[in-house]
Amino acid sequence: METIEKNDCPALPLAGTQGLKHGSEIRASEEAIMFINGIDPVELPKCVFEDSLVTMSEGGRDLGRFYVSVEFARRACRPCMLLHAQSQGIIDDSPCGTTVTAYLTADLEVLEEEHHEYVKLSDHILDTRCHMVQHDGEMKINKVTTVGKKVTTDSVSYSMSALRGLVTEGSNFLLMRIIALRKKIPEHMSLISFDQKLQITRTIFRGLEDKQIEIEGETMEVFGMERIVHCVDEDPTTWQCYFLPDGHLASRLQVGSPFTMRLFQLPSQKEEAYEKIPLVWEEDIQMRSKFMDRKEDLKADHASYLKANPEIRALISDFLQFLLLKKPDDVFEFAKEYFLPFTADTNLDTSSN
Repeated sequence: METIEKNDCPALPLAGTQGLKHGSEIRASEEAIMFINGIDPVELPKCVFEDSLVTMSEGGRDLGRFYVSVEFARRACRPCMLLHAQSQGIIDDSPCGTTVTAYLTADLEVLEEEHHEYVKLSDHILDTRCHMVQHDGEMKINKVTTVGKKVTTDSVSYSMSALRGLVTEGSNFLLMRIIALRKKIPEHMSLISFDQKLQITRTIFRGLEDKQIEIEGETMEVFGMERIVHCVDEDPTTWQCYFLPDGHLASRLQVGSPFTMRLFQLPSQKEEAYEKIPLVWEEDIQMRSKFMDRKEDLKADHASYLKANPEIRALISDFLQFLLLKKPDDVFEFAKEYFLPFTADTNLDTSSN
């Protein structure tokens, strides 16, 4: 899964690629499996925080925002981690963005993940939505790609046993936080992921030399790591990230891109100062689920009330028939006069009691 192709778009780019032999069996390295299996649940509370970075051009122009949050949640009554990542920006007057929402187990297994990318060009829209969910021992993936008026749908299913060591766009962010807090990457840290054609491919993590950066006039030591994402038919895409000692993301860039995502406020001072990217609830799995549940509850409650009070339908029906018969210019005044006798009768009944 990689970013919709548009030059210099500061959206949250996804995976990139390298040529691999067709039909070759790709597996995660034992070192990577041991690392993931060795994640201690006590490490997870240290990963529960928010990152907010600014996307900058080479000339220092503010192009957009990048936001990542991790929190404890539940899915189908099962405790899990909820990760939400979002990027929004405008390049050459074309809005573009990416949203990733993932429910993850303590050992980074994906329960459900939704990934949406878009670029709104002047004459058409490029839009990709990919949804994966674990069900009955399989990972079911559906992807819908829209280019202008053309819509393409792809579906694939993998046995979970074939996805040992899977890292997705969602679990990738949590994995990097854990690595950053440990400040050590195992040798041969090779995992599997999906490319844009939903084929299994390879993702490699390796360390970068530590360096110092300046944030708000303060020099900070940062830990660096590199993520190289491969694909069957294309060249690799490489991401370089640097983290503060507490695991907060300090910078993120795609090698070869003129854009850099940078932290401008230290976390302790940023909590009340930074501006969050507005959450588009329709694209958030948890919020959309709550909305649909609440919607069904209200529909059932309203239907029950109308059934218990049949005079409501009769009253509204009579009013609409009279309204359409008279066709008044001032509907509000007409409604006021129509319902006024009912108010008078109510007051009369109240006073008589």
